[in-house]
Amino acid sequence: MNKLRNTVVFMIGALAIAVIVVFFSTGNVLSEDVTVIRFGHDAAETNERHTAVLHFQELVEEKSNGQMEVIIFPSDQLGSEAEKVESVTLNDLQMVTASAFSQYDQRIGVFELPYLFESYEQAWKVLDGDIGKEVTEPFLKDNLRILTFFENGFRHITANKKIENLEDLRGLKIRTPEFPISLSTFSALGANPTPMAFGELYMGLQQRTVDAQENPVANTFASRFNEVQDYLIMSGHQYIPMPVAISEEFWQTLTPEEQKIIEESALETAAFHRNLIVNKEEQIIDELEQSGMTVIYPDTDAFKENVEPVYERFRQQFGQEFVDKVIEAAE
Repeated sequence: MNKLRNTVVFMIGALAIAVIVVFFSTGNVLSEDVTVIRFGHDAAETNERHTAVLHFQELVEEKSNGQMEVIIFPSDQLGSEAEKVESVTLNDLQMVTASAFSQYDQRIGVFELPYLFESYEQAWKVLDGDIGKEVTEPFLKDNLRILTFFENGFRHITANKKIENLEDLRGLKIRTPEFPISLSTFSALGANPTPMAFGELYMGLQQRTVDAQENPVANTFASRFNEVQDYLIMSGHQYIPMPVAISEEFWQTLTPEEQKIIEESALETAAFHRNLIVNKEEQIIDELEQSGMTVIYPDTDAFKENVEPVYERFRQQFGQEFVDKVIEAAE
């Protein structure tokens, strides 16, 4: 009898401990009074994008008086960008900021056309205007409500050789994301674009699997590519925004007040992130130079001429009228 009683007491104690552990380790997920938002992104915790998501977290939790909780998963903890976006479509993840949305509607890739924008202000005007609304609306059918666009910056090349003109790009094995416009752009420039997961890129550069890569300078700095690359080439060849999406299914479970808090916080954070990137960009370039990188400002006129076929190809894919409308809006 004593043995049975001891066993029962032991089991009850173990169960109690398990409940306590689950409660604290899940950040009060068990509480019915708190709305939990799991937010995934791919950037390192040293990246300004993570700083922006932390800002969003602070705004939401403050505006909701703690009744909404944002749990952040940086550095591809929940899988690749494409996998995280898919998780939102399935309502397994509530929010994501990523660039991998084109598999659901390819027209969002129009913003990636090479040398479409010459300034941040140009890009923001288009993203925040009628074109941005027209591009994002179709994603609702895939359970993706795009709230705004975070900043990803203009993309520049890093390499272990000088790149001062078009000829220097010939045959260069350069890592790009697996986006059709990125691949087409570097093929048009005579390089050898090689898709590779971002999380594998540092090792790929270190082991010379690829000779170069292209990213906004904030990503280059945060990922320490300066440790394995000698030159920063300010090509500014592409601008790729970072849509911020929430599961539409999850969105519809929220009260109007909760929806307002999330939407307002997302818009405020987009402005915060944009200013953060622009204000720190020159500082980052200086720090990369001080770390030993040589900064090169190439003549991009020949680059722009050689990417014209990219526009013709994607006019056929996106529709000539639509592409021309975007170009007109940018101008």
